[in-house]
Amino acid sequence: MPDYEGVTAFLGEWGPFQRLVFFLLSASIVPNGFTGLSIVFLAGVPEHRCRLPPGANLSREWLNASIPREVQGGREGPSRCRRYRLASLANFSALGLQPGRDVDLSRLEQEKCLDGWEYSQELYLSTIVTEWNLVCDDDWKAPLSASLFFVGVLIGSFVSGQLSDKFGRKSVLFVTMGVQTGFSFLQVFSTSWEMFSVLFVIVGMGQISNYVAAFVLGTEILGKSVRIIFCTLGVCIFYAIGYMLLPLFAYFIRDWRMLLLALTLPGLLCIPLWWVIPESPRWLISQGRLQEAEIIIRKASKTNGITAPGVIFDPMELQEMTSQKQPSHTILDLVRTQNIRFVTIMSVILWMIISVGYFGLSLDTPNLHGDAYVNCFLSAVIEVPAYVIAWVLLRNLPRRYSMAAALFLGGCVLLFIQLVPAHLHILSIILVMLGKFGITSSFSMVYVYTAELYPTVVRNMGVGASSMASRLGSILSPYFVYLGAYDRFLPYILMGSLTVLTGILTLFLPESYGTPLPDTIEQMLRVKGLKHRPTSNSIRVSKDEEEIPVILKSTAL
Repeated sequence: MPDYEGVTAFLGEWGPFQRLVFFLLSASIVPNGFTGLSIVFLAGVPEHRCRLPPGANLSREWLNASIPREVQGGREGPSRCRRYRLASLANFSALGLQPGRDVDLSRLEQEKCLDGWEYSQELYLSTIVTEWNLVCDDDWKAPLSASLFFVGVLIGSFVSGQLSDKFGRKSVLFVTMGVQTGFSFLQVFSTSWEMFSVLFVIVGMGQISNYVAAFVLGTEILGKSVRIIFCTLGVCIFYAIGYMLLPLFAYFIRDWRMLLLALTLPGLLCIPLWWVIPESPRWLISQGRLQEAEIIIRKASKTNGITAPGVIFDPMELQEMTSQKQPSHTILDLVRTQNIRFVTIMSVILWMIISVGYFGLSLDTPNLHGDAYVNCFLSAVIEVPAYVIAWVLLRNLPRRYSMAAALFLGGCVLLFIQLVPAHLHILSIILVMLGKFGITSSFSMVYVYTAELYPTVVRNMGVGASSMASRLGSILSPYFVYLGAYDRFLPYILMGSLTVLTGILTLFLPESYGTPLPDTIEQMLRVKGLKHRPTSNSIRVSKDEEEIPVILKSTAL
């Protein structure tokens, strides 16, 4: 409708109906919190060493000396992927020679783990790594599983918007919840790494699709003031709650199949919500289904204890609205002028690097010193104050400096980690969590900031293109973590450097705080350093258009 907010204003902003929708849709996000990062424990890599065959004819001394020693992460321990040549050890043992005294171990020939591996069960009873031996020459497969999940998220981002526009927000929400839950359940019965990974792609598609549908449904049903809180705090904090539940489940369930089953079953609790959560009246109106939209609004007014007017939606106004043709725009408009081209390029870089930092730090928690479950829980808890701070900054301070400050904080503390003495493990963990705090805050703010930079005519495409870059960053993030196998500081150095450089880049973007939203490309704020070309169009928007746009944060995105 031309003035949907005005027509439905009689419902109020925060009645029982709005509270019910707010909390139920936010609660539907909780499973996304532990599904998106479940790979942290499903693909956990325990301590391991080469297995010796049961029939190995070795003395006790040679059994203990059969694995070479090597330095890993600054600590010396048994090799994970090599052993001394078994035939040679058997000969030395038969001759009664002693390792180290009679035989120089450093000169012995080594071989791969031909008989498999022995895995420590101190941390995990089983993971997909121990199930299918994803170590040594196959250690690239575990991070690839995580990347494939994010490939599914990328694909889901493409199709979810079109599906919800065609079939409705509510239908897509519940169908994709079923996809996420159903295919996660099938993963429990995976017989190979390939089967697990293919199903993980589909789970990723379902996860982001129901996230998007829930988000859009909430923004279209809730009023203006509640909508902002729903986007910046409601959805994000409930996602963080789901993330917090992940290490709790994993701590008590150490077998990967049972853990995945336990993480899947809560999705069934969303089934009764079908009879409680309504379809978006806005979407119904856009489809010409005025009667259904009016039924929903009347039920909402009854729930709120308010008497609805005799006629809510006027069919004549709908006919006038549909008869008006809007000028079309394409993705090429994002690079049409020099100014918007710079904004698009910088936004793509900004989103990609922030996504690499966020998911890289989230996936890296098992590699930190100390308890992996506690570290993962801390990584989730730190997101709550990060979202709150981001919301406060968005309401009260300039976007550009808030973003830059969060990125500088996140990047600098990651760079300082390499300077921490090896025995100060707690300090290293504190710095990692501070880095996660800064990057999470910037991730929350970048959605609003980007939306304010683009004009109305291409805002959806601009944020969509930037979000696509974010997906690419999440696909790359597992391999940033993988670099830690070669140097434990390398992931922090790379993520920290890129984050600081991105903070500097942010300072060149225009400031949008307190300025009206641009409607056309000509009305866009200018990038720092670009010459201003005056246009005949003046920037004038109504009070309603000055509201901070509501944009989806898909982390998990």
